[in-house]
Amino acid sequence: MAKWTPFPHAGDYSFDATSVKKHWARLHSGDVEPCPKDAAVLQAWALFHSGDFEKATAAGLAAGGPGITVANKATAIYANYLEQKEKTRLDLFTQVAERAEAQAGEDPNNANAWYWHAYALGRYSQGISVAKALAQGLGGKVKESLEKSIALAPKHADARIALGAFHAEVIDKVGSLIGGMTYGAKKDTGLKLFQEALKLNPGSAIAMVEYANALVMLEGDKKMKEATQLYEKAAACESADAMERLDVEMARAELED
Repeated sequence: MAKWTPFPHAGDYSFDATSVKKHWARLHSGDVEPCPKDAAVLQAWALFHSGDFEKATAAGLAAGGPGITVANKATAIYANYLEQKEKTRLDLFTQVAERAEAQAGEDPNNANAWYWHAYALGRYSQGISVAKALAQGLGGKVKESLEKSIALAPKHADARIALGAFHAEVIDKVGSLIGGMTYGAKKDTGLKLFQEALKLNPGSAIAMVEYANALVMLEGDKKMKEATQLYEKAAACESADAMERLDVEMARAELED
């Protein structure tokens, strides 16, 4: 297996099991993952929050059980932000989707098993083109898994962001009529999901970025000013860990383009 690209700000976030536990509520305000009782799983999370995604994945897989969630999150975030090769990115998203599907099969009440299944399939879909993914029937799987995640964890802000993005992307690609009739995608529902996500997790840079993207997809240039303001707000967010730093850096990079 090829070596993973290191997190570019190594050392800026240094977590151990104790500090992860102490800041758990803040670090997991987006995914409402329960704080693990298993020391090995907690250590895997410490590696994740510090930005050592490769070791976090290995540690999570070795721990098993709730450790699979750490492995899935670490792999998905790494693939989304740091992996340079498109084929490798798609392979990693496929791995996450398969692991999460198996995890959901064993533990159907695990909201984050459903969430990471949907997230990985959603990012994979963007990689191969949303139109192609819809033709393969992936859209329905993404929507279903995200709706299950929210039903199991009503305060799951990240699942709302992803579901809001689903509604926006589908309408952007196939239009509101086919999007609504075939995939159940609705503009008002999508925008409401982003608003709910920001109410649940007001400091989420990724919620602001995805909301901005959705506004432009759904409303066009007339929402460009509002979208830019959301990007500016995201770029000014304080990041608590490596993942949030990557979200903020992405917003900053977009503003510079």
